[in-house]
Amino acid sequence: MKLFQSSILATVVMLIIATGCSKKFEENSLNKNLPQSVPPGVILRSVLHDMVVAPGDWEDKAGQFICSNYTYYGDNKYWSGSASLNYGTLNNVVAMEAQAKKATGTDNNPYHALGLFFRAFFFVNMTEKVGDLPMTDALKGVGNTSPKYDSQKQIFKQSLLWLDSANLLLNNLLANGFLEFSGDFYYKEAANGLYAGNNGRDALVEWQKVVNSYKLRVLIELSKKAADADLNIAAQFSAIVGNPKNYPLFTSNADNLQYVYNAQYNYYPDNPSNYGNNAGRLNIAATWLNTLSSLHDLRAMVVAEPARGLGYADTDFNSFAGAPSGQDLSSMAALSAAGKLSLYNYNHFYTTFTAEPTFIISYPEVCFCIAEAINRGWVSGNAESWYQNGVKAMFEFYGIKDGSNQVVFRNNDGSGNVVYNITFQYNDYFNQPLVKYKGNNTDGLSQILTQKYLAYARNSGLQAYYQWRRTGIPVFSAGPGTGNGGIIPKRFQYPSNERSVNADNYKTAVQSQYGGSDDINAAMWIIK
Repeated sequence: MKLFQSSILATVVMLIIATGCSKKFEENSLNKNLPQSVPPGVILRSVLHDMVVAPGDWEDKAGQFICSNYTYYGDNKYWSGSASLNYGTLNNVVAMEAQAKKATGTDNNPYHALGLFFRAFFFVNMTEKVGDLPMTDALKGVGNTSPKYDSQKQIFKQSLLWLDSANLLLNNLLANGFLEFSGDFYYKEAANGLYAGNNGRDALVEWQKVVNSYKLRVLIELSKKAADADLNIAAQFSAIVGNPKNYPLFTSNADNLQYVYNAQYNYYPDNPSNYGNNAGRLNIAATWLNTLSSLHDLRAMVVAEPARGLGYADTDFNSFAGAPSGQDLSSMAALSAAGKLSLYNYNHFYTTFTAEPTFIISYPEVCFCIAEAINRGWVSGNAESWYQNGVKAMFEFYGIKDGSNQVVFRNNDGSGNVVYNITFQYNDYFNQPLVKYKGNNTDGLSQILTQKYLAYARNSGLQAYYQWRRTGIPVFSAGPGTGNGGIIPKRFQYPSNERSVNADNYKTAVQSQYGGSDDINAAMWIIK
């Protein structure tokens, strides 16, 4: 299980550039009340914090996992404007590496290895939102205030190279280099503030798995470009899967890069303290819950309350009915009030401050990526085994066992709980016609992608939305409730400061990609 950070303070890196005519003037110009350097481990903590996307916000709605049925607390509309980008975080990455090199005299250190990974992670995160972006000329500060845009293809190519470099440097560090570093609250620092594992070796072993597992995600995101010989996606994917010694991957949930919550000061977003605001106003979305119900999947009973207004028994899967994201809020509110739509499971979300961790990159995702690659013919192997391994890992994540399981629901009058013991057998689940793997064909691919979507539920930021955008699976609900004329947008607009500060390059990029219109419904290169 991954370790957590008790509290996270944002780090501001102050770079003071003094231009003067004497050393004395430079010295007198320094504000000695501000730090002139920041330890790289302090900056690392800030960067790591920026990786996680907590559940309960608009990303959950974009992935159609939750719905608001009460306008005062939000709606289910998709965005109509610009993206938030991570250049501030990337500037911190540059500062972290500079401070580490200053301290060690070399780039052969753990901070640089992680910095290469962060470059790939955040540039991919940004380009997935908008398309082309400044990359080569970015991060130069006052050296270039009007950076040219790189194409989305070039951003992906460079990000894959950064990941290769990160893996190679981690290999070398683990074999020959120094391993000590601080600030890693995902793998290295224990809850008591002490370091875990061989002065950093164990943590770097895990980070190497992160780098290669994440590269599988990036390559899968490029599935529509599999025929591009310049990218050579299938060969890159095969090189990783076929050589676990040089490219180690996650092998269980114990490897997950995930954010773990704490009952004292680091709460899961849905918890007893906000039950009064959320109760009755948030439903589990139909795209998620109805898929679980149709598969007779016990995860439905873990995350949702039965909709007792439908007249079925509490443990009948027909009792678990999600709210369609595209439905107008007045209709949704009426159905929810009548008990015909499922609310959050009270016992799972509102009796604890911790619930479950939040994935950034997970073992189940790795399983489904490999299953998808086998299905597409990129690599050899048994797609069904990887498909089942991914599903079983998600059952484990939710505490579901092969055998007897206890599910707890709120009494209809809210006076207490009702407990049921339910037998759940993996073999019975996987032998259902809708679940049994149909082979390396389009039907089998749909099954893999469906289970991958379920694994993304309230995890991994916008990955569920990106999968829908790439593959159309699952079918998303659209209508007046999702806004934008019932059309789900395919991208964000560029930030307004790009339109004003970097206008010429912005206009060139929008013209070359989208015919001159910064349109949220336009298709970017990666999905063409």
